[in-house]
Amino acid sequence: MSTDDKPATAASDEMKRKFKEALDKKNSQHRSGEAHLDGDSPVHGTHGAVTKREFRRKSG
Repeated sequence: MSTDDKPATAASDEMKRKFKEALDKKNSQHRSGEAHLDGDSPVHGTHGAVTKREFRRKSG
């Protein structure tokens, strides 16, 4: 190994560390409201009445 390899490796490790910290920070902010620890669904009811769809042939 030459002496030039050590600073490049150290700089690479430093860059990886910075990117990992930034990604962890981003993910912690993004996922803060997704825990759903109370287990309550935002959907409490169903939509309107569902009717059987009727298909007719086109005449003429």
